[in-house]
Amino acid sequence: MPSELFFLLGPTASGKSEVAVIVALRTGAEIISLDSMLVYKGMDIGTAKPPAPLRQKVPHHLIDIAEPQEVFSLGRYVKEAKSKAAEISGKGKRPLFVGGSGLYLKGLLKGIFSGPPADWTLRKRLREEAEGSGSRALYERLKRIDPKAAKRINREDLRRIIRALEVYELTGKPISQLQTQFDREPAADAVLVCLARERSDLYQRIDERVERMFASQAGQAGLVDEVKGLLEQGNLSRSASQAVGYKETISYLEGKCDLAQAKTLIKRNTRRLVRRQLTWFRSFPQIKWLEVEKNETRESISQGVINLFDLQKTVE
Repeated sequence: MPSELFFLLGPTASGKSEVAVIVALRTGAEIISLDSMLVYKGMDIGTAKPPAPLRQKVPHHLIDIAEPQEVFSLGRYVKEAKSKAAEISGKGKRPLFVGGSGLYLKGLLKGIFSGPPADWTLRKRLREEAEGSGSRALYERLKRIDPKAAKRINREDLRRIIRALEVYELTGKPISQLQTQFDREPAADAVLVCLARERSDLYQRIDERVERMFASQAGQAGLVDEVKGLLEQGNLSRSASQAVGYKETISYLEGKCDLAQAKTLIKRNTRRLVRRQLTWFRSFPQIKWLEVEKNETRESISQGVINLFDLQKTVE
């Protein structure tokens, strides 16, 4: 990869996409998505994928590169992201990573954990245990067998708790013992800036975004129609079908909840996602936090990002 890397981070609904385009235009950058769901074609509304007009202003990479029926791995992302960053740098441009996936960020900067492949039968059993006795019970089990991993993992992050327990059951070794590559420090030339909003402001933005997702406007379908169309093409992969917004809408289409309940669940689960994202970001002590006011303009936020990147403004 290039010797200097720039990351514009932020939790869901923090306003990264619009700000990133302005930053890229002013600094001669191209954008590389750092999002685990934007890779999927057709998953546009529920992922709040940057709209076409924004993507036409500045090249965006690693968006719409996988079918929603296939599993997209961390390893594939890291390989393609490094290749794309080198390509952009070779053109005399800056690669600007933009997104909220802490796992992808960690994979890029600290390496990939080469653990055992997923055992979906085991994961299903652990998930059923969590549904029966609560995720707290699984977390307490993890604390007993791998206190180091439990310290790193948020007690609400069921996916990572299950993965840690899965690795232990399959290998007999704590995942923290196997993740030695994650203990090394990331490259010193990686500049990380994260947008930070007041929690109440962020939650309001989430609520408004969810309502927009279900609204059909200007001839464009809402999230329900998008998910219907995706399911008509075939079952979504496990990762795609578990994405916030899609999982709950699928439940609605299967008659497991009504539309109002689906919206409520999406809002709740998005807030939980935000908390997990922030936990990931806080694990990188070199992150520079940019406090964003509720009504601050995108231009002002963008200039704040550029200042923290310590980059000079170029011709737009």
